[in-house]
Amino acid sequence: MEPKDKQNTVDLYFMEARAKLIDIAAFMDRVERDGYTEDFRYKAFKDALKALDSENRAQDVLMSFSDPTDELIPVATTKAACGAWPDKPQ
Repeated sequence: MEPKDKQNTVDLYFMEARAKLIDIAAFMDRVERDGYTEDFRYKAFKDALKALDSENRAQDVLMSFSDPTDELIPVATTKAACGAWPDKPQ
């Protein structure tokens, strides 16, 4: 059985990625217009964008939002995750 020809990744995913990028730009415009640029989540978001230039971009983007500490906290302070680590040094 012959393997199928490799499909062009750009052909397959460009429009989806383009739409997501436009959504990101719109999100950033709203945050900046509304004056929430000092929010720790937005700062983590901007750090994640910088990680797109790295060699291991998926891992580095994920880690830019992650809590790097090894110690467990004794009690959860909220009922839900916030998506970024609030105590990350800037």
